[in-house]
Amino acid sequence: MARNQRNLKPDIILKNYWRDNARFADLFNAVLFQGEQVIQPHELEDLDTESSTILEHKKHAEGITASRDNIKIRKKSTAYGIEFVMLGNESQEYIDYAMPMRVMGYDYSAYKKQYDSNAAKYKKAEGMEEDEYLSRMKRTDRFMPVITVTVYYGKKPWDGAASLHDMLNIPEALRKYVNDYRMLLVEARKNNLVLHNMNNVDLFNLLEILLDSSRPAGEIRSRAIGYTKERQVDKAVILTAAGALNNQIDYNALEQKGDVNMFTVFEETRIEGRAEEIIETGHEFGLSDDDILGRLQKKLDISPEMAQRYFREFGKRTV
Repeated sequence: MARNQRNLKPDIILKNYWRDNARFADLFNAVLFQGEQVIQPHELEDLDTESSTILEHKKHAEGITASRDNIKIRKKSTAYGIEFVMLGNESQEYIDYAMPMRVMGYDYSAYKKQYDSNAAKYKKAEGMEEDEYLSRMKRTDRFMPVITVTVYYGKKPWDGAASLHDMLNIPEALRKYVNDYRMLLVEARKNNLVLHNMNNVDLFNLLEILLDSSRPAGEIRSRAIGYTKERQVDKAVILTAAGALNNQIDYNALEQKGDVNMFTVFEETRIEGRAEEIIETGHEFGLSDDDILGRLQKKLDISPEMAQRYFREFGKRTV
């Protein structure tokens, strides 16, 4: 079976993890309210990230769209005078130097969709002032605020822009006149989040261990395995940590084994990743198929049969 058919891709693993309302609420409480339990899981409702979702609000339907990793609407709460809030979560595995603009675009799309849905109600000028009709919006109409949190899972410290101003070459005398757009960024490798959900605590602790580039690989591996055994870390957390590090997970195989542990996940995915790298490098340097197979066996200490399997799965040419 082809690899992409039996494996879960990293982005799918991360989306599935944050789809859980308790984890999602805990993350936003940590980022927005320093861990205070302001957002409750039962207040959250998933929105479709690909197509319009219709919501009942103030006696009329509003369509909302956002091209997000995860997006939820906060309902049933009037804290801070807000009845509805849209919360978006983005997962980032590399430093995107245009990320503030991307977040701004996501948020604008959500606002624009709300405006379009609201404006569709006003097809006639009856009951509206001239400016309201031309605007397709009444003076009293209000939209839902949108908040986006970006979680970065890379090993390097984020050295990109964290706001629109950071991306602009602005003369100091004009800075206060140029509108800024700040993004909420969480670095998985090191942060001061006050988390209460134990899955989230384990996930970020585990990622801090795995993303510590100052330690030898063997020490990182030992510490990660020790942490998962000592804490009896949930399988979903282990899979998410692997996904965050861009490892594709053979989930069906793990399920059949009935026991998912850090060694199984990271050792198997590490070997597959290394095999793919050896094959690609061999092709780049013009090595023959036999030479590449020999390098696979020697560098990974695997059997000829296993080398053939990896070559069939990851090779650009057929053995």
